[in-house]
Amino acid sequence: MLRDALFIAGKDIKYMLRAKETIVWVFVMPIVFFFFIGTITGGYGRSTMSKEKLAVRAGENTGFLFDQLVRRLEERRYEIIRVESDSLFATYGRRLAVPAGMTDSVLAGRQVTLRFARSESGAGFDYDSIRINRAIYTVLADLIVTRETADKPAREAFERLNAMPRALKLEVAVAGKRKTIPTGFEHAIPGIMVMFILLVMTTSGAVLLVIERRQGLLRRLAYTPIDRLGVVLGKWGGKLALGIVQITFAMISGTILFKMHWGSNLLMVLVVMLTYTGLMASVGLLLGSLARTEGQAAAIGVISSNVLAALGGCWWPIEVTPGWMQKLQLFLPTGWAMDALHKLVSFEASPAAALPHVVVMGVGAFTILVLSTRVFRFD
Repeated sequence: MLRDALFIAGKDIKYMLRAKETIVWVFVMPIVFFFFIGTITGGYGRSTMSKEKLAVRAGENTGFLFDQLVRRLEERRYEIIRVESDSLFATYGRRLAVPAGMTDSVLAGRQVTLRFARSESGAGFDYDSIRINRAIYTVLADLIVTRETADKPAREAFERLNAMPRALKLEVAVAGKRKTIPTGFEHAIPGIMVMFILLVMTTSGAVLLVIERRQGLLRRLAYTPIDRLGVVLGKWGGKLALGIVQITFAMISGTILFKMHWGSNLLMVLVVMLTYTGLMASVGLLLGSLARTEGQAAAIGVISSNVLAALGGCWWPIEVTPGWMQKLQLFLPTGWAMDALHKLVSFEASPAAALPHVVVMGVGAFTILVLSTRVFRFD
């Protein structure tokens, strides 16, 4: 029976991977959604130690106060890019315009206005504004100190100030495990991967079974020496194999193209995804056994996939939703997978934290597979 099941599964996976629809939804659309959702959700709640580019367009004779400002901006983890042309300046996402004669105007008591612009608005703009304002106010504080310690503010006075040891030193360290909400690609790649496995299993996987029944292919299998359980396991195995292809491609492309980091428990992440794929393969097999037409199977698959993805936390971090929605997630298969992935990847939990999710999804996969065996129809 196992040999027969493997034979059927092998034929099914070869057929599905030749279909244009499968190629698009397994290899093309996930990359598009990774980029789109990851870019959209990457502007809030993100903590990064990498420097961000800030284009600076400075006028003539900005003086030593401008140099001190650049120093303070670099301390705020900006990579300063000095731009000479307005056309090139406009191409940068973060732009700071500094007027000519900045130092002379400040020392003469005249107001100086620095203009910051950013391509995207929202929380990211507010965060940049706070960082830049901190740099500006720090320069003003430096100016006050140099006036108290020198005859008049000058470049040498600022150099002495920068070289002075600080009386207060703040040491920052992580207190325990990370608690920040995953955003950007860190959330989008696992979320879209979970969503697309469900989508493909409940559309392509289920529709293929309906087509085979309508065309009489399953009836032909009924006349072969392969028993009913062998056929069901073969069909389930073909869908499981397709899901494994999805997982492999999504994780590799996410790592290479979007620098996704899967945490320190990669093996448990693979166990979670494999168990979830087995559950979705059972769901696709059950839907293909119950649906009467291709349109019916596709409609149910698309609608249920989008609803379960939204409620299960695939589109946005479930941690930003109301409490009742976070509780509802724990009753959904997409929620089980996403909660386990967040624990392992984002919150650096031990493999034991995801073990209940694996058990629940494994029991669900087996139960639905048994039910699918009972309702499976050859015609």
